[in-house]
Amino acid sequence: MRDLKHHFRHALGREGAPLHFAAHSHHPWPDVTRDAQLEYWDVSARLLDGKWGQIFEHVIPEAQGHVAHHLGLSDPGTICFSSNTHDFLLRILSSMPTGRVLRILSTDSEFHSFTRQAARLEEEGLVEVTRIPVAPFDSFATRFAEAAASRPDGDLVWLSHVFFNTGQVLSGEALQSIVAAVPRRETVIVLDGYHSFMAMPVNLAPLASRVFYLSGGYKYAMAGEGVCFMHCPDGYIPRPRATGWYAEFGALEKPRDGSVAYGPGGSRFLGATFDPSGLYRLNAVMRWLDEIRQDCTTMTAHCTALQQQFLARLATSPHPTWKLIEPDPARRGRFLAFRTPKAPAIDEGLKARRVIVDHRGDILRIGFGLYQVESDLDHLVGALASLET
Repeated sequence: MRDLKHHFRHALGREGAPLHFAAHSHHPWPDVTRDAQLEYWDVSARLLDGKWGQIFEHVIPEAQGHVAHHLGLSDPGTICFSSNTHDFLLRILSSMPTGRVLRILSTDSEFHSFTRQAARLEEEGLVEVTRIPVAPFDSFATRFAEAAASRPDGDLVWLSHVFFNTGQVLSGEALQSIVAAVPRRETVIVLDGYHSFMAMPVNLAPLASRVFYLSGGYKYAMAGEGVCFMHCPDGYIPRPRATGWYAEFGALEKPRDGSVAYGPGGSRFLGATFDPSGLYRLNAVMRWLDEIRQDCTTMTAHCTALQQQFLARLATSPHPTWKLIEPDPARRGRFLAFRTPKAPAIDEGLKARRVIVDHRGDILRIGFGLYQVESDLDHLVGALASLET
């Protein structure tokens, strides 16, 4: 097993650094991101106002190319960047029909950005949300497709590729069946890929003409905050109402009727002035991965091996109240999820021992990354053994 810890000296190699098993929560930044952050500062100091030409002509196209490559997309121009995925949610909602209650189909296991915003709009009677339970997972894709097929008047379908609480993965076949079941062409379909992008190989090509896909650099892309993106299929939401002046960049000409112009492809979802330092970090990470010959396939293989080795060690330790939610490695993302009423206590107990995991309610999440090696598992198991779990 290849040891890449030396690429994370600032985050994990410093004295007193914790043992980190929460890549799914906040991935440690590799050292190349520090150099990238300084590069952005130097570019800003040197070019001043002229830095935006550099960013739009070189930095953004490079980042679009990296994202498109890892999603199997042929056109990088469909990729739009923003500081967070909630911004994209608001732009999508701004495009919805007015004068009536919006009909949304989703699940009971979506991430906070969508869950909170949808609940707030429900309070005002602006949306009606149908939430399909993810459990039992074996029947989820069928149940969700049936719900989609029964709603010819649906406005928005929103679901995750990998569910953030359990780590369970929807297969490509399941996603295609769900998308095919949506009867109304005008219905907007959004796939939340925050726990799939760079966490596992993703081929979005079969769905690229129909599905919006959003994710970011905060987790498995290792680039930190402020660099989220969305793939925007042509023919859907050509003119979002929530729009910033950057969305006009690249527009070939002003509409003759005097209406607001939009740029091509994903640029129609741009906002206004933003902090582009995350784009520098993202590009640096992608170049670094190429240099060390790592991609989603190799990183997935590394992390899956660590998961299996950890589970083998765990099997020899008494943890009677733990239940592994998804035993099938092919249906798991980059972290293991265990159901136990002691999840909060385990999380806090490990934190006191300088071991970082996390939990969501009664679900304990233990995540894996390419910065870990087998000896880290021994330390984790030892820390767990010192707890009453």
